[in-house]
Amino acid sequence: FIVHSVDEVNAGLAQGRYFFMDVAGDGIALYQSVDDDLPEPQPKTPHAALEMAQEYFEEWAASGSEFFETAQFAISRGWTKKAAFLLHQATESYYHCALLVCTFYTPHVHNLAFLRTQAERIDDRLLAAWPREAKADRARFEKLKDAYVKARYSKHYSISAEELSWLGARVAVLAGLVETICRERIEALAATAREAG
Repeated sequence: FIVHSVDEVNAGLAQGRYFFMDVAGDGIALYQSVDDDLPEPQPKTPHAALEMAQEYFEEWAASGSEFFETAQFAISRGWTKKAAFLLHQATESYYHCALLVCTFYTPHVHNLAFLRTQAERIDDRLLAAWPREAKADRARFEKLKDAYVKARYSKHYSISAEELSWLGARVAVLAGLVETICRERIEALAATAREAG
């Protein structure tokens, strides 16, 4: 489940966010605490869409890079649990970046498996970031996913330098793919804005 308040839905509609426009157009209310109708969606102008996509890219790509660089420092100091958490945060930032730039929406979750699935649905090139054929590769991704909570709070969480090295290399691949996808999206939005005048 993804839960949003009525105020969040209304704000999303006012801002022309695709997710909320789909909810308003295709969704079925299962329960409503008030009987108010949702406001009419306000599609973004091409210039507003371009500006928002650029802002999301600048914010979230930078966030991902900062977490990634800090993770590399933590690795160099042997702070393995801290490094795992920071690699998780970098990965999360990159997925939020791709989702926000391409759809103007991202769910408010920290579950990397869920974010990965959502992002790969919008561009299957992102599948290349995480090999899934080998059990060991899947297990390393699970360790990264678990790092959000366990690397900070569980005394039983452990991760090796080798695992961190592999994860770091995969996060770097993800960062490159996200940058390519986002820049292509921004260029497409820029072309649409130019056509609109």
